[in-house]
Amino acid sequence: MKYSVEEINNLTDQECYDTFQNCCTASSWVAAMVYARPFANVEDLKSKSDGIWSQVDYEGWIEACEGHPKIGDVDSLAKKYASTKQWAGNEQQGMDSADMEVIEALAKGNEDYEHKFGYIFIVCATGKSASEMLEILNSRLPNEPKSELDIARGEQNKITRIRLDKLIEQ
Repeated sequence: MKYSVEEINNLTDQECYDTFQNCCTASSWVAAMVYARPFANVEDLKSKSDGIWSQVDYEGWIEACEGHPKIGDVDSLAKKYASTKQWAGNEQQGMDSADMEVIEALAKGNEDYEHKFGYIFIVCATGKSASEMLEILNSRLPNEPKSELDIARGEQNKITRIRLDKLIEQ
C-alpha cells in the first residue's frame, strides 16, 4: 500500500510502526521514525530516516540484517517476515536468471562472509545480476570488520530508502 506523507503523519503509532517495519526491521529505527513525525515532505522523511539510521547501534544493525534473506534465498524471508517478501524478492530479481554455478558460489560466499563477520552479506541488490552480486561479495570478503560494517550499514540504508520510495506516493 502506498501512502502520502500526510497519511503517514496521521497513522496511529502502531499502524505507523507496522508500516515502517516493512522498510527496515531494526526496532530502534522504526520506533524513532514513528516518533519523528510529522514529516514536512518526502525529503524530510528521508533526511530523518538517514539521521536515525546513522544512530542505530550494532544490535539494531543485526536486527535489520535479520529482516533480509541471504542473497538468493528469498524463502528464508518468507518464513520470517512475510510482509516484506515481495519487496525483497523484487530487489533480488537478478537471481532469476542465475545459473547453478553462480548460485552455489553465492551460497558458499554467503557462508564464508557470515562466518567471518557474524552477519549475513548485505548488498542493495536492486538492478544487479547474480554475477554482479557475487563479484561484490568476493570483493568485500577480504575487508576488515570495521570497514565492512560501515559498507554494509550503507547498503542497508540504500535498501531502506528504496523501500521508503515504494511506501510513499510521490
